[in-house]
Amino acid sequence: MAQENLAAISEDYYQISEAVLSSFPKYRLPLDLFLLQEEVVLLVPYYKKETRLSNEQVEEMHENCKQGLLFVARSDHPIYSQHIVKQLDLALQDQNLKESEVADIFIRALSLRLAEFFEQPVKVVFDRIYEDCLVFTEFLWIDRHRIKLFMRRLHKGDHSLINHTLNTMFAGLWLFMRIKGAELARKELDNHALGFLLHDVGMTKVPAFITAKNTPLKQDEKEKIPKHVFAGADVMRKMELLDDDALALCLEHHERMDGSGYPQKMNSSRISRSGAICAVADSFSAMIQKRPYAEAKPPLEAAKELADDARYDRQISTALFSDIFSGSFGKEI
Repeated sequence: MAQENLAAISEDYYQISEAVLSSFPKYRLPLDLFLLQEEVVLLVPYYKKETRLSNEQVEEMHENCKQGLLFVARSDHPIYSQHIVKQLDLALQDQNLKESEVADIFIRALSLRLAEFFEQPVKVVFDRIYEDCLVFTEFLWIDRHRIKLFMRRLHKGDHSLINHTLNTMFAGLWLFMRIKGAELARKELDNHALGFLLHDVGMTKVPAFITAKNTPLKQDEKEKIPKHVFAGADVMRKMELLDDDALALCLEHHERMDGSGYPQKMNSSRISRSGAICAVADSFSAMIQKRPYAEAKPPLEAAKELADDARYDRQISTALFSDIFSGSFGKEI
């Protein structure tokens, strides 16, 4: 009976770990805490948010936490997760968070880091992306099936560079991990995750009035678009991200198997496997979002269109279509 009661409690509350508790302000926490009365398996109010604690109360609170007696209401999850977003490694330490909650935290954290980096692409900001990206790949490395959590959370609303980047990263990593299978190495996963995150950073150098246009571009405006690939590679080099695969994601994601892409008009004999994966993921991501010049397409329709397009690597595009068609990611995609 006690175990059943505790299971019921976990639907509305979850234990707060010592690592997470210690990361909050010491004397004034931003959320309520509840204390477990073990003898009756009942939670009772213990701390009211924003209340000032004494040193003795702080010690008592941490002792209760060490014993696993402190809980947080799931209704306070937005406050709790917003805190973890700023210290992403805590998401891996807290065993009481559901995987779906952890996935949402990762998306918020990576979105925040990307926004900071796109605004100010300097090394100190990149280092924060790098650290959070390694926490993210650790989450996937522990259980590779977790990438499905992110495929179910692809952004299908209006296009933005951040949402497009994350969509491309999730779809690209799914395809890369699927193709590599048991041969996948952790360093490869890290480098590809970073490469996907920065594959389109060069678009920040293209004037906003061009990317927002819903009418045909003029010739001089068209000429600015291909340059974003080289601009992005320059940013990656300045950040000292020199891995060949990571750079290929940036340099080759607009190349096509028949040589019709840009900027180097590479064909299937020259395009790397990483570049070919990013080409499919990048196009898929763009197609499922509403852009100034095109409506969003349902993911299955977009994947089918790519699988039928000989300009893309057939093995990669077919893999994406078959996984969506077969329901590998559930009904959410």
